[in-house]
Amino acid sequence: MATNLRGVRQSSLLPVLGLGFGLAVAIGNTIGAGIFRTPGEVAAHLPSAPLFMTAWAVGGLYALLGAIQIAELGTMLPQSGGQYVFSRYALGEYAGFIVGWSDWLSTCGTTAAVSIVVGEFSGGLVPALRDQQTEVAVSVAIAFAIAQWRGVREGSLVQNSTSVMKALAFAVLIVAAFVLGNRLGVPAATPAALPSGMALVAAFVLSLQAVIYTYDGWTGVIYFSEEVATPDRDIPRSLIGGVLAIIATYLLVNLAFLHVLPVSSLAGERFAASAVARAIFGELGTPILSAITIVSLLSAINSNHLMASRVLFAMARDGLMATRAATVNQGGTPTFALVVSAAVALLFIVFGRTFATIITILSFFFVANYTLSFISVFVLRRREPDRPRPFRAWGYPWTTALALVGSIVFLAGAVASDTRNSLYALLLLAASYPGYRAIRSRQA
Repeated sequence: MATNLRGVRQSSLLPVLGLGFGLAVAIGNTIGAGIFRTPGEVAAHLPSAPLFMTAWAVGGLYALLGAIQIAELGTMLPQSGGQYVFSRYALGEYAGFIVGWSDWLSTCGTTAAVSIVVGEFSGGLVPALRDQQTEVAVSVAIAFAIAQWRGVREGSLVQNSTSVMKALAFAVLIVAAFVLGNRLGVPAATPAALPSGMALVAAFVLSLQAVIYTYDGWTGVIYFSEEVATPDRDIPRSLIGGVLAIIATYLLVNLAFLHVLPVSSLAGERFAASAVARAIFGELGTPILSAITIVSLLSAINSNHLMASRVLFAMARDGLMATRAATVNQGGTPTFALVVSAAVALLFIVFGRTFATIITILSFFFVANYTLSFISVFVLRRREPDRPRPFRAWGYPWTTALALVGSIVFLAGAVASDTRNSLYALLLLAASYPGYRAIRSRQA
């Protein structure tokens, strides 16, 4: 048992997780709705197969550089709560609050976005649910929250199981695409003109917004750092191994899509995988893809519930959220934090406008948080050079600087090319300050 900041007796997080869970939460949390939807958006911006694949490769390189930096921070500061832990320790309480606030909101928003897609495809698979998409999304989000209630062992079992199901579903889709190809001879669409000059730069930035969101999730294991039995070994393996597996999967999926349909036919497809499935399976394509999509998304809903509750728990433990959110049941679940996080996800589902708007706003949050984490690597190397670092970032300071510059360029490009959604994100970040001051005043 442990005692929280108000002297309330509580159970503790349990160090029972291993490498299998770390990989499962990275892969399960990352590979989901984005890879089915995003290729159509990227192809619309970049109607050229080489540039299309370059965008996915650049997004993967950015994720890999980030994983190398986060692995150092995760082993140096093995506390559950995600990037909030690093920013608070290195940059101060308010910087930590900004990261925690935005990370928590974006994780809840991702739960909602994925649940919405499950609702959409449930209607395609079961006609009776076609007009009940919101109800299905809400039900799925609630069901996985309940699955976490008993404890972290049960939650990790669900995560491992659903991630294995996801891997099998993607293997079936990739093999079918390469083996069968455009079996029905679906005619190619007329190629669109490729932009040039600054228009091409803007198109590449917009594509990277979608691609980076699709890659996001590889940090999953650091939300559970103090619950990993051997963090010095398993955190770096989970981060780097998970990112490499995700890069390989995304490149294979996109190559498989291009093997079936040219980039001109993918361009503008709201759900690119549907067009591919129809070309392979004909009328059976929609129900087959609907089933694959639903199966592959379940692990993402589960992992986001797990992660959001840990962010809120960590902030509450440090006195930056309501103290009650720091309570943990005997099974190692922060139950109050789980309930609040699930409730916010449900609000996103009910009041969220569109999937595309949600991911554009959230991608700004993700990259802003990465930026502060990369800065934290520099700060802590300078401030605490002798502190034990079980894993040291390969190629420091050059890889760290490259990851940081990439983040800054992305954020500047996002503001310039998508000002409206970037402003929404900045307004949500600005809303953190009154909340922070209110919490500090209440504590005082």
